[in-house]
Order: sequence, then structure tokens, then C-alpha cells
Amino acid sequence: MIAPLLVLLAAAQAAAVPAPSDPIAADWKPIPDDELMVMTLGDGHRVVIRLASAYAPEHVANLKRLAAARWWDGESVYRVQENWVAQWGDPTEKKPLPADIVARPAAEYEIAGFAPAQRMRKADAYSTASGITADGWPVATDGKAAWLTHCYGMVGVARDVSPDTGTGAELFTPIGQSARRLDRNYTVVGRIIEGMQYLSALPRSGAEMGFYATEAERTPLASVRLASDIPAAQRPHYEYRAADNPRFGLAIAKRERPDPPMVAIGASVCDVPLATRRVETGG
Repeated sequence: MIAPLLVLLAAAQAAAVPAPSDPIAADWKPIPDDELMVMTLGDGHRVVIRLASAYAPEHVANLKRLAAARWWDGESVYRVQENWVAQWGDPTEKKPLPADIVARPAAEYEIAGFAPAQRMRKADAYSTASGITADGWPVATDGKAAWLTHCYGMVGVARDVSPDTGTGAELFTPIGQSARRLDRNYTVVGRIIEGMQYLSALPRSGAEMGFYATEAERTPLASVRLASDIPAAQRPHYEYRAADNPRFGLAIAKRERPDPPMVAIGASVCDVPLATRRVETGG
């Protein structure tokens, strides 16, 4: 019995040794409470969205106004299309918006510039270069413009035909691997950092474009709040893993060049895990 115990002990000790690609304490940065949107589904499950305020300021400002007005309360997830998106808001698109909503924000399909802290080794079918920003967002470029990418779990703004840019009242998230052909066509306003499983596991609709045919099929939204508007004792806090350090670079390299017997075929920007974690404050 001694030998098996020694083997288990050695394995446990080996597992406890951090890898060079593991984050250290300084790599974790707080997400401001007013950049967290907490969406509670009718069954009590919670979906938390990190808002991309620095990259789509006008649309995110609308989202904050909608949450403050409790506009989404009582609405629903009304579209779930297989290997594409889940979408939520007002299925009739007739509910009046708060008076302070900007009806046609700027077309924030692109961002100020391509300045990733980490670059992917290879181009992909949708861009000439891509990478991860220091503050943990996936970005891409064609050499002229730059944009946030529609990876799994990112949150985009649904809209009608141009020049409509979408108010932010109707939102969607890719539930397939990614929805990169939406890049530069729709505004990206955030990323789901907790509870994505509750949206990606919803029943798919067989109706056209995945819109549920009946109200009974929809998933109710109980409430949507900014974390900053939730009482302090109940407010969740989160941190993101910063990418501006060699440890994150090594983590990407492991994706791009996995250890044998895996075959090294490269990786896309949407293959890179963007870690976040909930922080217990004890308060």
C-alpha cells in the first residue's frame, strides 16, 4: 500500500507546482462594478456580462440607462438558433424605450486601433492579425481597421438594416464556436463571464432564424441590473486576467503549440481562454 500512496503524493505535489503559464496574483485586475451587468433569468439562474465600455461607449451608455430603467425586467430570451446565437429583449420590438436612450448611436463596429498585448502567430479567415488586449478582450485587424471579435460568449447589439446601429435593447451572444462573420457588422458591447451555460443550453427553436414560435417557449428575464446598483452586501465582484505579461503569452503558446501527442495546428483568437473569477469580499 505504501508505493501507491507515494505515487499519489508525488502526483499531488506535482499538480501543486504552478506552470510558467499560470497567472500570479498581480495578473488579476478588478472589473469595476458599473461595468458588470447582472441578468437574472426567471428560474433564478444568473448571467453576468462584463461591459466593453472603452470599446463601445455610446452603446454601453445606452445599456446602463436601460438597466437603470429596469427596461428588461419581464422580457425574455426569445430567439435561440442552433450553432448561432441566443437573443434577448422585447420580442415585439414595440416596447417604448426610456426617454434618455440614444436612438441611433455611433456605428461602433470598429475600435480605435489594433494594439493587442499578445498577438496570435497566424492570421485567420476573417483578419490579417488578431490578439488579446491588455485588459482581456479579443481583437482583430485587416491592417486598416480594428475590431472586437464575435467569439463564443461575446455580447452583440442586434439591429435593423443600416443606418440603424441598434439601441442595445436587443442583445445576442454566439452559442456556436464563434460568429466571426458578424465582425465589423454589429457592435460588440461585452462578454458573458458567468452563466453562459444557461443560455447555450436553452432549447433550440425550429422556427425561422431561431425565433420561438410561442411565448411559452421563451425564457423569462426576471431582472437586469448593473452590479453598482445592487445593494453592497449582495453585489458580486469579479476580476479579469490581464494579458500584458509573459505568463499570458505562454498560455497562448500552449494553445498554438500543444504538447505531443497533440498535433500543433495553431489556434484562432477565439480559442484563447479569457479567464475571469468571482471575488468574495466577505462583506
